[in-house]
Order: sequence, then C-alpha cells, then structure tokens
Amino acid sequence: MISRLKEIYAYREMMVSLVKRDLKGRYKGSALGFLWTFLNPLFQLAVYTMVFSIIMRMGIKDYYLFLFVALIPWIFFSTSLSGGASCIMTQQDMVKKIYFPREVLPISYVTSQFINMLLSFIVIFVVLIFAGYRLNLLAILCLPVVMVVEYILALGLTMIMCALTVYLRDLEYVLGIITMAWQFLTPIMYSMDYVPEQYRWVFSLNPMTYVIVAYRDILYYGKVPELKNLLSAIVIGIIALVIGWLVFERLQKHFVEEL
Repeated sequence: MISRLKEIYAYREMMVSLVKRDLKGRYKGSALGFLWTFLNPLFQLAVYTMVFSIIMRMGIKDYYLFLFVALIPWIFFSTSLSGGASCIMTQQDMVKKIYFPREVLPISYVTSQFINMLLSFIVIFVVLIFAGYRLNLLAILCLPVVMVVEYILALGLTMIMCALTVYLRDLEYVLGIITMAWQFLTPIMYSMDYVPEQYRWVFSLNPMTYVIVAYRDILYYGKVPELKNLLSAIVIGIIALVIGWLVFERLQKHFVEEL
C-alpha cells in the first residue's frame, strides 16, 4: 500500500498535466473560455431565483440560496461519479500502450472536478455577502474539512465505478439514472425537517446527507456543523475510499485484456 502510494506520488506531474488538460479543454473553442466556470453558477443562481422566488414560492427564507449552497457540492459529486465512470475507457489507448499507476486517471478526473467546485464557491461567497448573510468564521474553518471529506467520498466511489465500467459498459449509462434518483434522496431541494420521522433512517444510510447538511449549516445557517454529522461523514468517506481503492486494485489487473 505504502509503496503504491509512493509510486502514484512519483507520477504527480502526470496528474497535474491531466488536470490542466481537463480544465483547459472543458470550454475549449468557446468565446468566453474559462469565464464559463464562474458564469455557469451565476446563470443557475439567476434561474433558481426567478423560479423559486417568483413562480414556485417555497416556505423557506431565500430558498434560492438554501438550494444553491447544496447544489454546487452535489454537482461536483454527481459529475465525478457519472463522468469519472468512463475515465479509464476514454484513456484506453494510453492504458494499453504505456505503464503508469492506473489510479492516476480517477484521481486526476475527480481533482479537476473538485477545482471547478472550488472556483464555483467564489460565486457562492460573493452572493452570500451581497445577500447580507454574515459568515461565521468558526463555521467557515470547518468548510475545508467538509470539502476534503466529500472529495475522499467522491474519489472512493469513482474508483469503484470506473473499474467496474471496464467490465460492465452499460454501467456508464445506468449511473445517470442512479445519480438522478440519488439526488432526490438527498436533502438538496428540501430540508430534513420535511422528511417524515419514520423514513429518516433511510437518509441516514446516504453518505451525502451528512455532507450536504454540513455545507448548508456552514453557508446558509452560519453555524458550526454538528459533530455527529462531521464524524459520520468522515468515517463514511474513509470507508468509501478504502473499499474503492481495494476494488480498483483488484480489477485493474485485467484492464488491458478487457479494453
């Protein structure tokens, strides 16, 4: 395990190169280029403001912000899973021809999505400040912890999905349906207070419930997340990464034959 980590670290320049290529290629050919990283969340915010403040009025104060601070982290997570599932397949020529630790591919993909989320958070903070929300410094200090936990969780699950997709090609398409259903089973568009007491145990099995609630506590409510939620998220994230790593390590041995 340690020797494998050292080997992956030795290929850090390759990972940096792949991350840069993904970030630069995302809006390649467009007139505004990298500015779309900031414009996309701004346009989404404008749509949510119009829909949920004018058309579909919700019983939650500043619902568009309530939704927005949870939606951006969810987009990172769902994109990592759905897009990352094919990261081995899209680089199959490289996998067949040269040797490198195959873990480099899912790590690079999830990292590029993570950086994109961090840039989107600039928009979130600007909007929160202009909306008159006071940021709790102690709560903000917990934000990096929640982000790292989500990154670890996304990486662990992405490693499982991209390894399985090499053997089960249909999984790439099924994941779109799974992530859509997963979104509705995560308290993104609603508060946990809306969930009937007898069904809350189902949500407690969802690792993203703890992550989303923690983001909302910090950014929307301006309070330190409950220690129980943070610890649950950390434990689940670590378990997901360990399982993902073991599954990937086992399945990668026959990637070349399957591709």
